[in-house]
Amino acid sequence: MKKTSTRLADGRELIYYDLRDDSVRDATDQRPLDRTVTTSEIRRDPLLGDSVAIASHRQGRTYHPPADECPLCPSEGDRLSEIPDSSYDVVVFENRFPSLAGDSGRCEVVCFTSDHNASFADLTEEQAGLVLEAWTDRTSELSHLPSVEQVFCFENRGAEIGVTLGHPHGQIYAYPFTTPRTALMLRSAATHKEMTGGENLFDAVLERELAGERVVLEGEHWVAFVPYAAHWPYEVHLYPKRRVPDLLGLDEGARTEFPKVYLELLRRFDRIFGESESPTPYIAAWHQAPFGALEEFDGVVREDFALHLELFTIRRTSGKLKFLAGSESGMNVFINDVPPERAAERLREVASS
Repeated sequence: MKKTSTRLADGRELIYYDLRDDSVRDATDQRPLDRTVTTSEIRRDPLLGDSVAIASHRQGRTYHPPADECPLCPSEGDRLSEIPDSSYDVVVFENRFPSLAGDSGRCEVVCFTSDHNASFADLTEEQAGLVLEAWTDRTSELSHLPSVEQVFCFENRGAEIGVTLGHPHGQIYAYPFTTPRTALMLRSAATHKEMTGGENLFDAVLERELAGERVVLEGEHWVAFVPYAAHWPYEVHLYPKRRVPDLLGLDEGARTEFPKVYLELLRRFDRIFGESESPTPYIAAWHQAPFGALEEFDGVVREDFALHLELFTIRRTSGKLKFLAGSESGMNVFINDVPPERAAERLREVASS
């Protein structure tokens, strides 16, 4: 992998990740851009104890542009985009309309391929491996920023999810706090550790799932399963078999096997509802341990957390979406119409030949 860092016309950082070591990235951003001005502010809810990002400048962000005006395609002729070069393998750049900025963290965009009409599932194993390297590198770099406590790499796919740019891409949020979902996991891990005399909760969950009927696919280093209490109609958790707290901890064997396992998982997602309703909208979310202190989680250290990816779709059956209505949105109590065992069975049925 070759990494080349440069700056866009408004001062934002852009990084090329190339498969070839002889790639030259010297194109400059020719757009007449003013410096990016953000109004991101973190406000803490005194009742729930969580944090909300107030970012009014995002109202003006790019919204469903036509394909020939896509800001994530390479620049070509008079069509100037966020990527100055005429081609790329993987690109990461600071979001022009970030939810988090400055002392409130940082937001980045990850472009998986220059092919506007592709998806992550269309990548080769070599390309998917390069994306993994980019995620890992950005996790490392962002973790050293003084305002960052947790790094979250994720992908939203599909208009049903709310995606406003059709080009295959993901995002990275670098939060200045430990996110509520991660805090819940850490508290559960602390309670389990105390009650069992030191047993790791993530290890216990993985052991139970490996012995059960909800495993979707398994390799030497990774296992994917539908969790016992799945929140979403089709939800899969992907774990490395050797517990590590973040992407930086993956060994060579896990890194090498990941593209094959993950691409197969994504391709199965696209087959759940048949060709007429492919591609399947989804969210893919990496869960990593915070980089800040964990004193509030009694007896838990970073190494107790288990890196894993959660992949789920809001489509519950053909032509129908799972909406977060009263119980989910009002009380955070999910109601799942698809039994996790049936979801796992379906994902095994649609394995590629």
